[in-house]
Amino acid sequence: MTAATATLPAPGESVAATVRRLAGAQKGAQGAPAYSRFVNRPLGRVLAALAFHAGLTPNAVTAVSAVWTAAGTTLVAVAPLGWATGAAVTACLVLGYALDSADGQLARLRGGGSPAGEWLDHVVDSAKIASIHLAVFLGLSRVEELARGWLLVPLAFSVVAVVHFSATLLNEALRAQHGVRTRAARSDARPSVLRSLLVAPTDYGVLCLVFVLLGAPAVFLGAYGLLALGTAGYVVLALGRWYREMGALPR
Repeated sequence: MTAATATLPAPGESVAATVRRLAGAQKGAQGAPAYSRFVNRPLGRVLAALAFHAGLTPNAVTAVSAVWTAAGTTLVAVAPLGWATGAAVTACLVLGYALDSADGQLARLRGGGSPAGEWLDHVVDSAKIASIHLAVFLGLSRVEELARGWLLVPLAFSVVAVVHFSATLLNEALRAQHGVRTRAARSDARPSVLRSLLVAPTDYGVLCLVFVLLGAPAVFLGAYGLLALGTAGYVVLALGRWYREMGALPR
């Protein structure tokens, strides 16, 4: 942040006014999955406005997001699997994800983020994406009636999720390095609602909601497995397209 950055709202500005101001300065929605686009960003917008009025920094919001996500992940790994646990896990993960959106929106309110803040955000995201599936592995390993082979599902999901996240970041970095703007970055790009719905299985927010089914482990595993298959299918199809796109970048 620079010395000219606004760290507090203007005198007399309400939280509602700050939310409206944020709504007019959102990043492009092109390619964003449905939950992230229609639920998480608006929720994060409200949290960002509240954090702005409270004088919090984006890095502080990132830290709070990490705490809530870690709490939910820990519950999956060690708490008895039941409906109460599922509700608590879902609440923690949903709030953590909304705060993950809020930190970037708060940075825009304050005049822009910093490289260190972006680095911190991505490190927290990396830990979150890998650890949630390992927590599922530990949680399901305590279900005695579950065949051990089903434990391969969260391990495979972890690999797929990490590859998806890493490839997405690498794509953005290589495009920027070679001066290529993505369609989502262009102001004239119209976000597709249909595409947002089709890529919903890849949405971390949808994964957060599935944990409400922990009271019925077999049902949870079925829904979780469908998300794993959907994400794997998307990644397999996307990898070839991404590779061709990277190969076409100017040298």
